[in-house]
Amino acid sequence: MTVAEQLPGHETAAAPADQLPALLEGLLFVSPSPARVTRLAQAAGVTVADVEAALQELAAGLGNGTRGLRLQRKDDRVSLTTAPEHAPFIEKYLGLDPSSRLSTAAMETLAVVAYRQPLTRPQIEAIRGVNCDGVLKTLLARELIEAVGRLEQPGRPFLYGTTFQFLQYFGIGDLSDLPTLPQPSSCAEKGT
Repeated sequence: MTVAEQLPGHETAAAPADQLPALLEGLLFVSPSPARVTRLAQAAGVTVADVEAALQELAAGLGNGTRGLRLQRKDDRVSLTTAPEHAPFIEKYLGLDPSSRLSTAAMETLAVVAYRQPLTRPQIEAIRGVNCDGVLKTLLARELIEAVGRLEQPGRPFLYGTTFQFLQYFGIGDLSDLPTLPQPSSCAEKGT
């Protein structure tokens, strides 16, 4: 049974399977924010599994290097974005300031959050060895990180994770596309 058939008042014809990737591309194009996979399934009148398969097909078609768009995904939300290699041209066209780069401290903090998320401010500070209040405020203001929950301990500190804007800023489609971290060498492990 499709998601549409399960919801009263939402009985629509299901999209043909061969047209589903194109339909999803259109839905994502008009979506003002990242769309939930279940919402896409509901709109298309198909199952979540059908949407997942069609999204894989769409991502493969967009990621072949001949298109100006890419599919981005974070958890159960999906969005269209421009190809990262076109960023300088898009910045110029839109009149954006390319000098608004992140500081070294912001990049370090962002890397900690990206690879270890979700984590709290004290956890970030323990890894970096410095106070991160100002850097976290900057990353929150630029919407590169967000509070994704609270830790169940006294004080209930916020847990931070990356956002869709993080994916767009770095031109990656999914958190699994982050480069792998190098393994510590045996000398470093022995303290020599």
